[in-house]
Amino acid sequence: MSDSPSATASPSPSTARRRFQLPDEIGVIGALLAMVIVIGIARPEFLNPLNLLRLFGNTAFYGMIALAMVFLLAIREIDLSVGWMFNFSAVITATLMVNGIDPWLAAGGGVVFGALLGLFNGTLAVGLNLPNIIVTLGTFSMFRGLALVVNQSRAVVPPDEVMTSSFFTFATTRLFGAIPMVAVVFLIMAIALHLVLHRTRYGYRVQAIGSNPEAARLAGIPVPWVRLQTIILIGAVCGLSGALFVGFRGAIDPTSGQDFALTVIAAAIIGGTPLSGGWGTVIGAVIGVLIIAVISSGIIFFGIDQTWSTFVTGAVTVLAVVLDQVIKRQRSKRLQQ
Repeated sequence: MSDSPSATASPSPSTARRRFQLPDEIGVIGALLAMVIVIGIARPEFLNPLNLLRLFGNTAFYGMIALAMVFLLAIREIDLSVGWMFNFSAVITATLMVNGIDPWLAAGGGVVFGALLGLFNGTLAVGLNLPNIIVTLGTFSMFRGLALVVNQSRAVVPPDEVMTSSFFTFATTRLFGAIPMVAVVFLIMAIALHLVLHRTRYGYRVQAIGSNPEAARLAGIPVPWVRLQTIILIGAVCGLSGALFVGFRGAIDPTSGQDFALTVIAAAIIGGTPLSGGWGTVIGAVIGVLIIAVISSGIIFFGIDQTWSTFVTGAVTVLAVVLDQVIKRQRSKRLQQ
């Protein structure tokens, strides 16, 4: 029996496009490579592997928070207090160490404390039915003020005998003598959160709520509970990042993390997560973090005053908003096809 025409027909153009569709992050990956090449041609020392690995290690702390910010943006939320949740959690971690608590337990305490800060934000946002950006506009100053009270406006430095513990050894280790352990943790977290966002019921619910909160509610998704979980998640990640920062730097000063909010929001949006919610890319956030880091490092390599880095962060944020609108329109056209 001969095959029917339908059985032998070639795939339709739309099917072929879906089958061979490039990753959504291909654009930002290309932009990152282009910037690295341009800076490398002008300043070859920039391409030194040790410099690139050091650059990656330095981005790990706010990079971890950017990964969690993807979940918030996907659910149509923003957290402005992340920098001070990071700082306050690090202050608590270092203070526990100063008071004789085992460094590993102190680090765990910092993570739990960050989660509690997130719980505080989430309880206000969900309980009062307020956007998280409004709540964190206030808790930004609250957490900052409380951190300054605890650290007495001074750097908190664990005692020398604590510095020899396995926690500090772990945080400062370089695999093969070159790759910072904090960068490895950052990458592992990126893979884990990517799978959570795109392969779990929780990730599906986050994106469903961001796409259409009312439809998600009618579908039986517990919208307030998922919102609360997501806000607690970013608090816990801030706590983890802050604890690792203490282990890596050996101290936490009163200003560390103060500019993280703009940076992590910009990184997530540059990576492809739209402000309009409904979708997110953790891998894109990693690329966005690296783009911001490469730009900031390029300023230094070209001999430009480092004070311009603040301007660059703001400019990149504006660019991120513009890109968000472009992404939104492209996605809308793709859905209409």
